[in-house]
Amino acid sequence: MSKAKHETDVAIIGAGPAGLTAAYLLSKSGHRVTVIEKDPHYVGGISRTVEHDGFRFDIGGHRFFSKSKEVVDLWNEILPDDFIQRPRMSRIYYEGKFYSYPLRAFEALRNLGIWRSTLCMASYLRWKLSPKKDVRSFEDWVVNQFGHKLYSIFFKTYTEKVWGMPCDEMSADWAAQRIKGLSLGKAVLDGLKRSLGLNRRPNDGMETKTLLESFRYPRLGPGMMWEAARDHVRAAGNEVLMGHALKRLSQDQLSGRWRVSATREDGSDVIIDAAHVISSAPMRELAGRIHPLPETMGEALDLKYRDFLTVALMIRSEDLFPDNWIYIHDSKVKVGRVQNFRSWSPEMVPDEGIACVGLEYFCFEGDGLWSSSDADLVELAKKEMAILGLCRPEDVVGGAVVRQEKAYPVYDDHYAANVEAMRRELEAKYPTLHLVGRNGMHRYNNQDHAMMTAMLTARNIEAGERLYDIWAVNEDAEYHEAGHEGAQSHAALSTGEQAALGSVRDVPARVAGETGSTAAKRPSKAA
Repeated sequence: MSKAKHETDVAIIGAGPAGLTAAYLLSKSGHRVTVIEKDPHYVGGISRTVEHDGFRFDIGGHRFFSKSKEVVDLWNEILPDDFIQRPRMSRIYYEGKFYSYPLRAFEALRNLGIWRSTLCMASYLRWKLSPKKDVRSFEDWVVNQFGHKLYSIFFKTYTEKVWGMPCDEMSADWAAQRIKGLSLGKAVLDGLKRSLGLNRRPNDGMETKTLLESFRYPRLGPGMMWEAARDHVRAAGNEVLMGHALKRLSQDQLSGRWRVSATREDGSDVIIDAAHVISSAPMRELAGRIHPLPETMGEALDLKYRDFLTVALMIRSEDLFPDNWIYIHDSKVKVGRVQNFRSWSPEMVPDEGIACVGLEYFCFEGDGLWSSSDADLVELAKKEMAILGLCRPEDVVGGAVVRQEKAYPVYDDHYAANVEAMRRELEAKYPTLHLVGRNGMHRYNNQDHAMMTAMLTARNIEAGERLYDIWAVNEDAEYHEAGHEGAQSHAALSTGEQAALGSVRDVPARVAGETGSTAAKRPSKAA
C-alpha cells in the first residue's frame, strides 16, 4: 500500500489544547502546519466533549479561568461568541449529606451529628496532645492536624481513589502543601462565636482569600473551543489529520528535517516531512518511537500515568444536585466524583425532564475497572447511585462510557530524574523537537498552562531559537481557587515566565521518595 506524503514547516503530534494552540498560532503567522491526532472523531484530548444521543459530556470538568491575560485573550479570539457565565459550586458528599468544598470544619461537625462530632473532637484532642513524632506519610500529617476520625471521613477514601495508593504510602510534604489554611480549632471556635453573634467574619478557619464564585464555559462544552481551533487551522489551508497515530519519528542528519510516520485506522501510513516537530504525545510513547532510540529511553519508559473513565447516566428526574460536581467520600462505592452536566451548561442536556450525570472512576489502564465492558460499567454506576441514595436504578434511561487514558502523569520516586534525563538528551540532540502540554512534558497542569507552553514554543519557532524556557510554566495547587481572571500579563515573560505560571502543582510521591518529592516541586530552569 502506497504511503501518502506531506511536506510542512511544523508537524504537531496531538490535537489537544497544547497541540491546537500551537497549530492555531503558527497558522496565523503563515507557517505550514500538519497536525496528527490518533482519535478518529474528537479533538481536545482530555478537554474534548463527547456526544451521545444529543447529550454532551465534559471529560474531567473544565472551568475556563486563567490568571494569564494572554490565555484569556486567546480563548476570546478563538471562541468570541459562545461563552456563558456559570455559577461555581462543588461539594463533598458523605452518607447522604453535602459538605462545603473547600471543607468548613464547623459545618462538617454540625452535619456529622452530636455523637460523631464528639468522637471527632475527642480524636482531634487526642492527636493534638500526643501527635506522631516521626511524620512521614500523608496519613501521619493529616491525623496530627485533624485527628484520625476526621481523617478517615474526609481525607482517606477520596485521596486513595484518585491516586491508587494507600495514604500511609504518600509523602507528608504533599499533605502539607495540599491542605493549607484550615485549622480545626480555629474553625470550631469561630463557629461558636458566630452562633452567639460575637463574630460575623465569614472565615470558618480558612485563610481569607477570594474564591471563584463563577466561571466562563463554552455553551456546548470545552470541546467547542478546540473544534473551533481545528476549524481555524484548516481554514488557513493547513491539515488536522484525525485517526492518525504516531508510528515513528526520525531526523535526517544532513538536512536536519524530520520524518514523521503516522498510521491510519486502515493500517496504511502517512509520512510528514517537517522542519520542526511539536509533540504533546505522552513522553513515554514518544521515547519508544524516536529513531535512533534515545539513551534515556529506559528512564522514559518507566514513567507512569493514572487513568480514569466516565460513566454518563441519563436519569428521568429533575437535576439531582445543583453542583458542577460532587466529591464522593464513601468507601462503599468506587466512584470518586459525580458531575452534573446541566450545571456546566444547560445546552449540554437536551431534555428538560432528563438529568445527566457523569460518574468518574479513577483507575489504571488494564485493571479491573478499565477492562470491564461498557454494559457492566453502566450497571455498576446505576448500583452505586442507588447505594448513595442519589437515584433509583429504574429511573435510568440511558448510559455511555468514555475512557481517558493517561489522564494524570504520576509523580513517583523516580519521575523527576527520568523526565530531566529525557529532556536534557532531547534538547541537546534535537533542538527542533519541542515538548509541550501535560503529557508531552509529564507535568500535571491544566489547559491554560498547557496552552502557555504551546504559545511560548510557537514564539521560539518563529524566533529561530529558544527564547523562552517552557519548563518554567506550570500549575500551583490553589490556581483555580483564588485570584482574578486575566490579572497576569505575560507579554514580556522575562522572569521565569512569571510566578503565577512558574510553580509545580502538587502530586503525591511515595514515602520512600521524599527527596524525589522535594525535587518534583522545584521547577527546572534553562541552562
